[in-house]
Amino acid sequence: MKKKSSSKNIFIGCSVIPALILFVVFMVIPTINVFWMSLFKWGGLTNNKKFVGLDNFKILFQDKNFIKSFQNTLLLLVVVTIITMALAIISAAILSREDIKFKNLFRVVFYLPNILSVVVISAIFSAILDPNQGILNASLDFLNLDSLKKMWLGDQKVVIWCITFAMVWQAVGYYMVMYMASMCSIPESLYESAELDGASKVKQFFQITIPLIWNVIRTTLTFFIISTINLSFLFVKVMTSGGPDGSSEVFLSYMYKQAYSNSAYGYGMAIGVIIFLFSFGLSLVINKITKRDVIQF
Repeated sequence: MKKKSSSKNIFIGCSVIPALILFVVFMVIPTINVFWMSLFKWGGLTNNKKFVGLDNFKILFQDKNFIKSFQNTLLLLVVVTIITMALAIISAAILSREDIKFKNLFRVVFYLPNILSVVVISAIFSAILDPNQGILNASLDFLNLDSLKKMWLGDQKVVIWCITFAMVWQAVGYYMVMYMASMCSIPESLYESAELDGASKVKQFFQITIPLIWNVIRTTLTFFIISTINLSFLFVKVMTSGGPDGSSEVFLSYMYKQAYSNSAYGYGMAIGVIIFLFSFGLSLVINKITKRDVIQF
């Protein structure tokens, strides 16, 4: 019996240890290194490092460009998350429960953006929003709506909303499929009972569907918020490079610019530390405020 238990432990150890080593080498050590490098003034290309302690962080919180990137990131987190989650849940409910024509076609169309890379999607939207040859301005011109034409990615007031639209379009289908899978596991008898009791479709949605898929919503919400921080960098990098005049700058794009374009690697790592702490803290808050008793059926 002891021999069997020992063999089992050896097997578990052999399975876990390689993954643990990879996690430590590629996650834990680089994270610690980011924290350590944030305490230096360093260009990143030479051995000239000057220990400055927390000076990078003092400068950071007085940096108007960083504050602007923080505001843009918060805006994307709130607006993109609310719109994406709402559209994904509603679309999943309609395509799961309603008897509509071309249901499978709609599923494919909604999921199509996830087949494409973020870089390709960003390039597509950049082409659509091009002020001279883009489809959007051409369509407005055709409809005699010249007053609505803009330099979409060159206008400080609307550029962040253009990026928001692209991010929502990219993400809705993926989360819709997730919610559809969880909705399909809800027994139809629950809806039939509710219908016999006179509950409307809307009431069934809020009192049956949402509570029973809440764990999935909670998990995807946390995942989506953190992934939005990462994806926003790719959209901004390809579509605007942070312009015009920093109007579309986000956390990661500003960190990248400081660390690799402005040769302020230590300062960039200080931004990385703030991003890490913000993401970690936000995950804890989301998990806390969305926690509720599991409803079983």
